[in-house]
Amino acid sequence: MGKDINKSEDHKFIPMTSIASKTGQEVGTDVYYYTDQIVNIILIGNPDDDKWVLVDAGLPGSAQEIKETIRNRFGTEKIPEAIILTHGHFDHVGSLVDLLEEWQVPVYAHELEFPYLTGERSYPEPDVTVEGGLLAKISAMYPNEPINISPYLKALPQDQQIPGLEGWKWIHTPGHSPGHVSFYRESDSLLLSGDAFITVRQDSFSKVFVQEPEVNGPPRYLTTDWKAAKRSVETLADLNPAIVIPGHGQAMGGLDLKEGLRSLKQTFDKVALPDYGKYVDDQEERPH
Repeated sequence: MGKDINKSEDHKFIPMTSIASKTGQEVGTDVYYYTDQIVNIILIGNPDDDKWVLVDAGLPGSAQEIKETIRNRFGTEKIPEAIILTHGHFDHVGSLVDLLEEWQVPVYAHELEFPYLTGERSYPEPDVTVEGGLLAKISAMYPNEPINISPYLKALPQDQQIPGLEGWKWIHTPGHSPGHVSFYRESDSLLLSGDAFITVRQDSFSKVFVQEPEVNGPPRYLTTDWKAAKRSVETLADLNPAIVIPGHGQAMGGLDLKEGLRSLKQTFDKVALPDYGKYVDDQEERPH
């Protein structure tokens, strides 16, 4: 049996999907991402090796689907060396407790996310008033209470290395959440952006369903610090990644990514920052 860990008090299935749901894509020989309804989980490790790492843990109720994905990828249900979190929002840790009860492996996250992963503090409520589409308006249904995985939780090392992932580094990219991090491998300029920027307009029901790739800022209804979010986009854009696997949306690369990310960096206040919403600060400073 696992140690004493708990799901959030508002843990529940979220009835959302996309045409990419239940599909996966290999990006290089050792990186594979799978879309769980509307969010991506990432498996890093060569299928021929024994060691691999899971990035994020999907939506509530998807543990069996995640384990089936692992079996399909590795030929057997190999347990990961560790689970690495971009952040602790419900759609990235929804099945984490179920997986840990069986796997009992370390989970690494930024220390600023710890209160939301130890049962101490709830995330701010989703902003249903924010400028955006249908999914923003119904975002009150999304869980925001904390989970508790204290026995397995470990801080990402201060030297920006990632345990179990040689050649990768983590980058603090706050804004969408205080301890949000992204992951970067310099050898092939591969970026895992989490929700710092994504490749789908996440507040639009139709665009989420169709999943046509386009570079966008972080999901509006859960982003609480827009100044930090802008700086994080600038940080990631300056890496000039060759390919990105985001938390939401499809992988992108080449000229589409380069131009899209450059445009997002240059026009963030106009295209990513909402015109209104309870977490939108300094609206009077917005360019006109």
